[in-house]
Amino acid sequence: MEFVIAFVSFMAGPLLVGLGLTLGLEHLLLKQMTTPPAAFWRRPVSARLAHAGYWCASWSLCTLITQRPWFSLIVVNALWLVVLQVSHTKYVSLREPFLSQDFEYFTDAIKHPRLYIPFFGIGLTIAATTAGALAIGLGLWLEPALGFSAAYSGNAAVWLVPLISVLIGASVLTYALGNRLASKVILVPEFDLSELGMVAYLLAYARLARRPLTPLRNPLEEAQRELDATLRELDDEDATKALPHVVSVQSESFFDARRVYPRVRDDLLPNLDRCHFTALAQGLPCGRLAVPAWGANTVRTETAFLTGLTAEELGVHQFNPYHQLARRAVPNLAASYKAMGYRTLCIHPYPGSFYLRNQVLKQLGFDEFLDIAHFSDADKSGQYISDAAVAAKVEDCLLEAGDTPLFIQVITMENHGPLHLETFDSARLPEWYDGDLPENCQELGIYLRHLVNADAMIEHLTTALARLPRGGLLCFYGDHVPIMPEVYATLGEPNGVTDSFIWSSALPESDDTARQTMAAVRDKDPQLMEWVLDCEGPFKTDEQCRKGDPRVINIDTLGSALLKATAKHARHSAVTQKFRSLS
Repeated sequence: MEFVIAFVSFMAGPLLVGLGLTLGLEHLLLKQMTTPPAAFWRRPVSARLAHAGYWCASWSLCTLITQRPWFSLIVVNALWLVVLQVSHTKYVSLREPFLSQDFEYFTDAIKHPRLYIPFFGIGLTIAATTAGALAIGLGLWLEPALGFSAAYSGNAAVWLVPLISVLIGASVLTYALGNRLASKVILVPEFDLSELGMVAYLLAYARLARRPLTPLRNPLEEAQRELDATLRELDDEDATKALPHVVSVQSESFFDARRVYPRVRDDLLPNLDRCHFTALAQGLPCGRLAVPAWGANTVRTETAFLTGLTAEELGVHQFNPYHQLARRAVPNLAASYKAMGYRTLCIHPYPGSFYLRNQVLKQLGFDEFLDIAHFSDADKSGQYISDAAVAAKVEDCLLEAGDTPLFIQVITMENHGPLHLETFDSARLPEWYDGDLPENCQELGIYLRHLVNADAMIEHLTTALARLPRGGLLCFYGDHVPIMPEVYATLGEPNGVTDSFIWSSALPESDDTARQTMAAVRDKDPQLMEWVLDCEGPFKTDEQCRKGDPRVINIDTLGSALLKATAKHARHSAVTQKFRSLS
């Protein structure tokens, strides 16, 4: 009887009011989504129970700590509001709601505030922090603790037992619903959130994330066999000499802006154009690239390239694959090249602990990881280490390689946002853009400057590889399009595909050959020529580019293509060496 009296006297009010408030905030903050969450009573029973269980468990735990029921209602809903506001901001910027895997970014935002806080809003962050501190102070001052109130000070069990009972019961209920909810999701975040609501959706994804990544196939196996067969055809000495250095560059936020913004100068990216044409002449992949990321989440593209695993094969781990790859190795490019006698390096000018790269790259088989510690502030262009400095570091590694072929995976940083924190150089705009930019689109001018620097990196690396006796391959691709919401709202937004090519220093690459190839393609397929030249093509949406045009390369096939290009380069190099020795 005492339990019932206690429940009614100090628990029923905050529990019911707080539950209604969580649902109201969810509706208010998420209603702008293309498919907003369904009304509470229309969700599956398990989803409704999970939401109620979360609220009861969170509130009772906070009340046990603070001994203030109404203050706890405010604290828990304030934290809930933070999650909803972050989800809102992420959806606007990245077209994706908050995920259970994203909770770790709260600590990352403290370690690396420049990467996160500006997108949330510096003013909003300061205001929210200040308001939170004031609310905590006022709440603790205005509401007396249960242990000191006249009604409960003499018998703590009267309020402790109900609170502990609710905490245990609600926690057990919520945990028990995890597997049932996990079976209801299809791993399309916006749809799953719409069907289940935020709590049940996060719980389902968190439960799935506990399952280990167990790929059923090695996507690189066929290409690996082809390369092995090529090397077996050659004498050991010829095979060793024929293997090229291999450099793959994941260029931050790189895509050819000319195909979306017609006033961007046609001659903006001469080295990208040259390598596209050369790749055509060499029979190597080039063109638009379908990637699994928009605006951020670099590791999704990185994983797809290195492992060849599709989103379906990764399952829930597609959203942050490095959680699993830090614990277990899977077949990947670094391991493939290492098995052939390559020394494997990764260069990424940012703290190695970010995304657990210092653990993941070791698991994948990289011999060495050169992070931000191998660069200095003098190497910066804008906010981050420049592409020029990274290219120089790659060249140094190649020159120091001796007789050992290198595989170098490069992950650049120069073009990383937030771009609006950089100074716009209007005097140089005519170099990149015809006419004036709208006042709210200066980010595009900043972005174009970094694109030009990325293009210069292409020239630096192709020149360096061509000078080496061993020669080399350059694989270059963009990880995702940049975050430029004002530009997209004013001038139009890209469809999400980026650009890529594989270039070889050994295969035919003369301008005449490239021109002849382009002329032949233009005669047979003008639409393909338009696509190669990165003009505006017929496919406007992500879905069309991913599934409607077979000429768009999927990032999960690019690693295999690089292994096959290595075999092609080695065959040509071995034949050339043999011919020279005979003559």
